[in-house]
Amino acid sequence: MKKIQINEQITVTSMGFRKNKNLVAYPRRIEFRGSTYNFIDAGLRCLMSCSGNIAEFLTLSDGKADYHLRHDFDGAWTLLSIAS
Repeated sequence: MKKIQINEQITVTSMGFRKNKNLVAYPRRIEFRGSTYNFIDAGLRCLMSCSGNIAEFLTLSDGKADYHLRHDFDGAWTLLSIAS
């Protein structure tokens, strides 16, 4: 598996909900460097706190690659890496 480190801010253009009882929201579509990526599956999700700042880390898939994102609770989304 090849992993590319990105660490750049992205734009989330569509949100969806997991198909479980608690309906957790996750990105369904993002824009990055002029391209649009549509996700078919939401994987792992983790909340972390450091010095009073909370961030959420997610793994999403478009069926070809896994995308690792960070969501800071000030509203910023960052694409950390792509693994294919």
